Amino acid sequence: MPRMTPTSPGRRGGLAALLRPYLERAPVAALLLGISSGFPYAMIGATLTTRLAQDGIDKRSITAFSLAFLVYNIKFLWAPLVDRLRLPLLGRLGHRRSWLLLSAAGVAAAVTFLGFAEPATHLAATAAAAVLVGVAGATFDIVIDAYRIESLEPRQLGVGSGMSQYGWRIGSVSAGALVLLMADTLGWTGAYILCAAFVLPAVAACLWLGEPPRHREPVATRSAAAMFAAVVAPLTEFFSRHGAWLVLAFVLMHKLGDTLANLTLRLLLDELGYTNAEIAKYDVGFGFIAYLVGIFLGGVLYTRVGLKRSVMLSLILMGVSNLSFAALAAYGHSNALLAFAMCFENVASGIGGVVVVAYLSALCNLSFTATQFALLSAAASIVGRFVTGTTAGGLIERLGYIDFYLLTTVAALPGIALFAWMMRAGLVDDTIGEAGAHGAGESGAAPAPAATASADSPR
Repeated sequence: MPRMTPTSPGRRGGLAALLRPYLERAPVAALLLGISSGFPYAMIGATLTTRLAQDGIDKRSITAFSLAFLVYNIKFLWAPLVDRLRLPLLGRLGHRRSWLLLSAAGVAAAVTFLGFAEPATHLAATAAAAVLVGVAGATFDIVIDAYRIESLEPRQLGVGSGMSQYGWRIGSVSAGALVLLMADTLGWTGAYILCAAFVLPAVAACLWLGEPPRHREPVATRSAAAMFAAVVAPLTEFFSRHGAWLVLAFVLMHKLGDTLANLTLRLLLDELGYTNAEIAKYDVGFGFIAYLVGIFLGGVLYTRVGLKRSVMLSLILMGVSNLSFAALAAYGHSNALLAFAMCFENVASGIGGVVVVAYLSALCNLSFTATQFALLSAAASIVGRFVTGTTAGGLIERLGYIDFYLLTTVAALPGIALFAWMMRAGLVDDTIGEAGAHGAGESGAAPAPAATASADSPR
């Protein structure tokens, strides 16, 4: 029997059949969960960069704040704790629901604390608040990912993941734009407090769906050795594969240039004299629409040309898109050029976000999906964030913006070259895990034999 693809129902039943899975309860809840998951990231990202720049903080200090994102890169270390520790009192509501409500409250409190911090007079307290938002947001992500996966039926995993990605972008962009638009009237403190309400979509989703039907109560863990094994087993399985260390090297370096460019963009816009309204319109507004288009194109590209070639094309597009920032820096203040740069960059990022996440998902062993995906997704941006936080400000001051963005394009080349070599050597296929090698399709088709699977076979 030929293997069925997610597009088959649409061909058989038309547009209504294609849209129906997106309107089911669990995928709609995944959209709500994604909205809440995305907003803490925005609070310590571009919006905080803009706030620090407007308060006169120097570039080296501003770029150092990106180190708060490193918390997201190590969240896999305490994911087993969230899985296994039953909360007192709140635990009566259910294991996943209790953790979701607790982490939502933690995020709201941390964002409020960040709003009250005054960078100009208490920079250290602002840094501590940013780190707290990172810790709370990363824990929120762990719980949301587990809740989403356990709430979705196997046939809904693809639709639910897509809805979650759309939700994440909606949450991050909406919160970022709201802070910028409301800062002039409510002040930064009032704007941050208002954005703390973005935890509510996830809370509503968990109250609507209840405890996930596929959740398994955690086995009581009474020894440190058992907790240690829960973290180590997924890692040892992954690194036992031939070529796994090269795959990890690719994951670590492939977003270096893209991360450097994106996390410093607001500094360039402030230097060129863009107002908050212009940033909200062109960077946030145009970028949001372009990113949605990129997500759609990424799905089409992945389906038409397969995993390997779609990943390669996305890497090239993400590297080349940084040249638009160099052009903007050379030309100066231009709304038309900013709109073009935002569209180019976000279409490329949207395509990359779909196909690279598909690749990382395909690497997972189905016995350790949550931990391995947390490890791989965290590793995907750790190098870029570390370099940004430690050297980006100094590089901008030494090279200037034009040469800096040219350098970010050059920084994308090693990842492109390594993936091309992995394709040629067959390592992309060799390291694909169970999640990418076989599994039931959307229609519940029987799993394909692992021996016949290919990384270029659309799932």
